[in-house]
Amino acid sequence: MRGNTPTLSSAPTPSQALAKLTSISTKTLSLLLERQRSSTMSNSSSSNGLSNTLHLGQIQTNLESLRKGIVELEAAGGSSKAGSQSQLEAVKLLRKQYERMRGMLLADGLNVHVPSLDPPVAPVPKKPNPLLPLTSPSNASLAPLIGTPPPRNGSPSSTLPSPSPPIPDYNGPFTPYTDDPERSPSPPSPNTLLQTQKQLIDTQDIHLSALSDSISRHHTLSLQINSELDTHHGLLEELDTELDRTEGSLGRARRRLDKVGRGIKGNGSTVCIGVLILVLLVLIIAFKT
Repeated sequence: MRGNTPTLSSAPTPSQALAKLTSISTKTLSLLLERQRSSTMSNSSSSNGLSNTLHLGQIQTNLESLRKGIVELEAAGGSSKAGSQSQLEAVKLLRKQYERMRGMLLADGLNVHVPSLDPPVAPVPKKPNPLLPLTSPSNASLAPLIGTPPPRNGSPSSTLPSPSPPIPDYNGPFTPYTDDPERSPSPPSPNTLLQTQKQLIDTQDIHLSALSDSISRHHTLSLQINSELDTHHGLLEELDTELDRTEGSLGRARRRLDKVGRGIKGNGSTVCIGVLILVLLVLIIAFKT
């Protein structure tokens, strides 16, 4: 039963292939920029030779893989209707990126073969110039003079073909990478510098005046807080003195109460006899009367 189980295809989906090609394009562009930077910073002949072959094999391999992947994605997108609009746009961007990186590699003047994805453009045949015989030395008298008005419609010279529009070149030279920023073409005049410095000084004076006013306000508030703290310190000292005096009075009263309590405990029987004698005398006086 296990031997008859069908196996699923491991072919990558268009999204996976697109992500892989994008990663290859990013790595290749980084290698090309590193080549340009090394060639710009190199000074000796030995370093120039080393920079010409830097990452060359890896770049060619990546460009070949990128070209094959783009061709396969374009074929899959044209033969099936499953490709989304976003995937088609991504393939177009990869195609432009490939042509750009191909131009960057060919701009170094190396004898490498990197095929282009664009179809070859047939050369436009050059048409003979009808004015060329007129400008020859033998027919110099028939040549048009400078300042001659343009011919009217219907004349033979008005039927000349218009020049064809220029064809965009993807393999044009690229500006080499440099670490130094672009400098201004001309330095500012001394009057401009003086006016700019004066404006900066005036602005700093305004900020410093505002800062001085703020510091003065903080100084006044600090003095007021200091006087309030002195007043509260005097009140706390008076309260501390009153508490000490009250604590002394309470101590003396406590000692007196302790003394009375000890006296009552020691002479309890004598006090009881005195109280009983007093009650007896009161009863005798009451019965006699």
